[in-house]
Amino acid sequence: MMTQNEQLLHDFYAAFQRKDVKTMQACYADGAVFNDNVFSDLDARQVRMMWQMLIERGKDLDIEFRNIEANSSMGSAEWTASYTFSSSHRKVVNHIHSNFLFDSGKIVHHSDTFDFYAWARQALGLKGLLLGWTAFFRRSVQAQAKKSLRKYISAHQEP
Repeated sequence: MMTQNEQLLHDFYAAFQRKDVKTMQACYADGAVFNDNVFSDLDARQVRMMWQMLIERGKDLDIEFRNIEANSSMGSAEWTASYTFSSSHRKVVNHIHSNFLFDSGKIVHHSDTFDFYAWARQALGLKGLLLGWTAFFRRSVQAQAKKSLRKYISAHQEP
């Protein structure tokens, strides 16, 4: 028997597999925050739009998830994303570990971690191989991702 928050995480990742962004977005509390190796300090609106952007752009995105565990306040999951990185057209298989905090049946804090250097080598080829281990390169990728998300959000704002 799954706990309420295990069910929430299962529903979140199953929606991700189906590319059902509305269900994913509904899993977050209005005060939620998100962090990973590329996107940091996103608020609830930004994280909801980030998933929408990634799903919309990830034409061949495939998600597998496993090892969901959760109690009344915290949880974790492991998942793998396989996709073609849009700017380089290179295939990426990224293994991610997620940690969550919950309140009132919603995600209030979501933190994903993955091997940035492994990701950079796959997504960016030689440039990732040579520079992916440096803090400078990571900050550059983060800045570009944040800029891309801001542009996406402004293009999708409701009037």
